[in-house]
Formats: sequence, structure tokens, C-alpha cells
Amino acid sequence: MKKPTRPRPAGRPVNALVAALRSIPRGRYVAGLLGLTALVVARSFIGAQVRFDWFMENALVAIVGAALVLGYRRMPLSRVSYTLIFLFTCLHEIGAHWTYAHVPYDEWWRKLFGATLNSQLGFTRNNFDRLVHFCYGFLLAYPIREVFLRIANVRGFWGYFLPLDFTMSTSMMYELIEWVTAETVGSNAGNDFLGSQGDIWDSQKDMATASLGALIAMTVIALVTWHYKRDFAREFAESLRVKSSTPLGEDEMARIQSSGGR
Repeated sequence: MKKPTRPRPAGRPVNALVAALRSIPRGRYVAGLLGLTALVVARSFIGAQVRFDWFMENALVAIVGAALVLGYRRMPLSRVSYTLIFLFTCLHEIGAHWTYAHVPYDEWWRKLFGATLNSQLGFTRNNFDRLVHFCYGFLLAYPIREVFLRIANVRGFWGYFLPLDFTMSTSMMYELIEWVTAETVGSNAGNDFLGSQGDIWDSQKDMATASLGALIAMTVIALVTWHYKRDFAREFAESLRVKSSTPLGEDEMARIQSSGGR
């Protein structure tokens, strides 16, 4: 008889992190993050450089935030996921306050180190938007993965591919929203929301950086899971096995018709 597989023992740093997070009651932890998020959003609103841009940037924040609050009782996420969402929101609110193309990170860097970051790295544009697009994939891929695992019950390969795919598709949809908004408004505020800074490949680069962030995150998670989970390879291979040899399409349609739609 095959012995049941057991997870490999976690190292001390992982144990310490898990213990620290679990020592805080979930409700209290989430309430604390929610309060901090409200403060960050409020501070972002005060003195926002372009109010129209701020409201546009925070429309999706309001929708996602409402979904997380309303869905808390039915499906609370892990403390790790809520923390990653909070960190991304903080970065996003900085961009919403200043407008992404005008976040003065160069000035902040110069005050700390005596030279601008752009001059040290050879940048010719404000790259704060690139950072946030990268973090969209890097920070939010894990919460997305958690949702896929718990709702769709995906396993193996699909637990890593689908978060990457979702990140890529939503990044594309956001670029389309930016484009439509800029075309509709047709003003400086619309251009601030678009934030292309004259780069005709801006949308493609934004999507690429978000995809890269999610790819790195999923690779790291896969390596960590492979290290601690003994049946990782078996589960991965099983997820790629053909579950049904029967074709769909016209064959499936014929079966539905023959069964009277039942």
C-alpha cells in the first residue's frame, strides 16, 4: 500500500512568519488593514494633482474593495493575500495622487542619495507606472491564485498558469479602458490618466511588465510549493492528464440534442 505523502517540514523563517500571522485574529487583522487602506485613500485624495484622474484611478479600487468586503464572510482570504492587496493599493494611491506620469520619485531619491534615480539607471521617462504595473502582477498573482484554488478547485499546472493568464488579460482590459477614457475625454486629464508620456509602445510595455511580475511570483510560489510538498510532481502531471477522450464541439451538441437538452 502506498504511504500517504506528507508535507516536508518548513524552515524556521517560514514557521516564524506563519506563527506571527496566525497569532493575530483574522478579523482584527483585516479590520486593521481596512482602516489603514481608508487612511491611505483619504491621504491620496487630499491635494490630488488632478481630481478627475484620481476618481478614474479609484473607480476600480472601489469596486474591488466592495467585493472584498461583501465577500469576507463567505470567503475570507488569507492574511498574506490581504497584505499583498494592501501593499499594491498603497503604490496605486501614490500614482493616483500625483498622476502616474508625475510621481516625483526622482526628487525623493535625490534628497536621499544626492542624485536622481533616472540619471543613475539611465531612464529618460518617469517609470513609476512601470513599477506599479510590475507590482500588479507580482503582488496580486498570489491572491488571484488563492481565489482560483478555492473556487475553481484548480490544481497543478493550472494553479500557476491561470493567475498568470488572468493578470495578462486584466492588464490588457485596463489598457483598453485607459485608451477609451483618453479618447472620450480628450483633455489633459485624459492624457494624465493614459500616462503614455509620448511612448507609442506604452500599453504593450505596461502589459509586459505586469505579465513579468506575475510570472516571477508564480515561479517563486511553484518552487516553494515544490520544496515543501512531496506530491508536487504527481499533482502537476495529473493536472495535465486528459480527463475525457470524448470530443466536444459538434459531437457535444449532438449529444445534448439527443438527450433532449437534459
